[in-house]
Amino acid sequence: MTSASFTDGTMETIEQEMMPATPSAPRRRVKRKTWQTVIWLVVLLAITAVVLYPLVWLFLSTFKPNSEFGQNTGLLPENWYFGNYAKVMEGIAGVPMWRFFLNSLILSVAAVVGTLLSSALAAYAFARVQFKGLGIFFAAMIGTLLLPFHVVIIPQYIIFNQLGWVDTYIPLILPKFLATGAFFVFLLVQFMRQMPRDMDEAARIDGAGHFRIFWSIILPLIKPALITCAIFAFIWEWNDFLGPLLYLTSPENYPLPIALRLYNDASSGGADYGATVTASFVALVPVLLFFIVFQRFLVDGVATQGLKG
Repeated sequence: MTSASFTDGTMETIEQEMMPATPSAPRRRVKRKTWQTVIWLVVLLAITAVVLYPLVWLFLSTFKPNSEFGQNTGLLPENWYFGNYAKVMEGIAGVPMWRFFLNSLILSVAAVVGTLLSSALAAYAFARVQFKGLGIFFAAMIGTLLLPFHVVIIPQYIIFNQLGWVDTYIPLILPKFLATGAFFVFLLVQFMRQMPRDMDEAARIDGAGHFRIFWSIILPLIKPALITCAIFAFIWEWNDFLGPLLYLTSPENYPLPIALRLYNDASSGGADYGATVTASFVALVPVLLFFIVFQRFLVDGVATQGLKG
């Protein structure tokens, strides 16, 4: 009797304790989570508005006539004008806009191919091959990251000028095939060093050499890092202004960044701000679409940097 009554009383006590707690606890959690969600949503919307405001201003300014620049400081144009797009599509200096796009595309694609090929080979040598002076050469390569580009401008220009390569794409493309991008080499080296060397040893037992190991084993495994390098190389080359400005002199060879300068050149009859803004927005669209499409690969490539093989 005592045991049975004790058991019944214990069960009733447990049920009484559980009954009021069950409906109230989820309500407090839901309420707290809702407030946190609202706060985070407001903060993210504010940050998004700050980040996207320049892009929205650029887009809406493409519909402003020249007379409103410097006078109309508002976001929306007072008089909507659609002639800027037609003016930009016609081109400038006798060169149509599609030619500037084609030139930028050629330089960007060549930069991606050269950067991936040369940087991957150099990274494999630093990460998987043991040779004398490895530490010294790797430190010298990393040291080039601290060397400003402006220091080597004059020597490089003299060399390319003596070779007769000025006003061609060779000075802009050739360095990309020589692993001059220390940032990309360092990124791939760190990625390759995370891979176990057992794969290399097993491949050597099967008779594979360095090229076979690189092509069949290492290259497929570093695909996320290669995509990351490709994204950065494409965007940097698409937006490069100083390099083409130094080595290109003919308008038909100009990429988009140099073409934008023509619209704002005072020597050509004054600055056309409407065409300049419109050309800037048109030049931004391919890069924006490229980044949106490959954003997932960029995040995956950066995330896998912390994984250990």
